[in-house]
Amino acid sequence: MPAWSWGWFDDEIQPVTIADPYIEMHTGPGAGYPIFHVVDRGETVLVIRRQNDWFKLQTETGKQGWTSRDQLVRTLSETGEEVEIKDATQEEFERRRWEMGATGGQLGDATSLSLYGGYAFSKNLSTELTLSQALGTRSSSFYITGSLLAQPFPEWRYSPFFSIGTGVMETRPRSTIVGAEDSTNQFSQVGLGLRTYITRRFIFRAEVNEIMIYSASNDRDSNEGFTEWKIGFGVFF
Repeated sequence: MPAWSWGWFDDEIQPVTIADPYIEMHTGPGAGYPIFHVVDRGETVLVIRRQNDWFKLQTETGKQGWTSRDQLVRTLSETGEEVEIKDATQEEFERRRWEMGATGGQLGDATSLSLYGGYAFSKNLSTELTLSQALGTRSSSFYITGSLLAQPFPEWRYSPFFSIGTGVMETRPRSTIVGAEDSTNQFSQVGLGLRTYITRRFIFRAEVNEIMIYSASNDRDSNEGFTEWKIGFGVFF
């Protein structure tokens, strides 16, 4: 077993000895940042911070830079044993702050695609902004939804959530429909969904929403209701 390990949110400074022929240090946490220093085998560095799959290191001479997770998997602890680098876990998903992803499904009889981003105020409450496009045989729609999500059992691996929100939908009829005009309407939405943690930073989610589109004429008899369902994947950090 490893002598010690560090996890996704640990900030404790840890010394490790380089086991690979060398590792590269970047000026920032990403492959796009330039390499400014190389640490050779046998040298000891301090792991002082983690940001996703990048680690900030400090060398014996005081240089500080970033290296990728892939380059650290063969480092050694001070006792000569391999160091375990933990990936994100279910508990870390519960403590997430940001989530984003993509889903696909149906809005009525139209195929829909969505991109969403969310921020978690706590384990139980979060907010999301969703951009969606629905393509049907009679019309196409673009709609933006802002919603609040309640997750009563965040510790469950398959965790249900409830949502309520509102938004604006722009509908464009197909050009073959004579006399039809573009319309922009407000709508409300209530929904039920399910999230499950998959691995590392990835989650799977499925949801079904009831959407009520309000007529611009305020004629309640012309309001339209649709069922939307969608499934997709997201990442959290």
